[in-house]
Amino acid sequence: MNLDDENEVLATVQASAGRRILGIGCLLVLGVLLIYLAFATPPSLPWQAFLILVGAGALWCADAMRRATASRVELTPLVLRDADGTVIAQVDGISGIDRGFFAFKPSNGFLLKLDTPGGRAWRPGLWWRVGRRIGIGGMTPGSQTKFMSEVLSALLAQRNPPD
Repeated sequence: MNLDDENEVLATVQASAGRRILGIGCLLVLGVLLIYLAFATPPSLPWQAFLILVGAGALWCADAMRRATASRVELTPLVLRDADGTVIAQVDGISGIDRGFFAFKPSNGFLLKLDTPGGRAWRPGLWWRVGRRIGIGGMTPGSQTKFMSEVLSALLAQRNPPD
């Protein structure tokens, strides 16, 4: 693998339009229905407040997902980053990749294990980072995430050749 240009994008992952519409639409409908239910047939005050709060939370999640899935994840020889410039992980800091069936990973995605813990971050439908774990995937096509995980595996194998 030729890695002359350290800013060259080797692989990208972005949400597909159909999954964006379906996911965001479901959250919007849920939020609107909960708020409508709270006012159309008002239950007791604590339950009404609960319905309004959960409905508003669903609407907030829909907006967060809309903003997050408008971006993409890019892999360069040095970093894994969001298209807005947020560095998700340094390639040198990745210790492993888990693509297994029973791995705690996003749908159609993969899990990265880091050497050192990073801060928490979440882009609904695209990626998340908690401690030493990073999940890539969600609303993304499996072909894109599989290709990115294979390129990452090749980068890691090139960095740590077998004995």
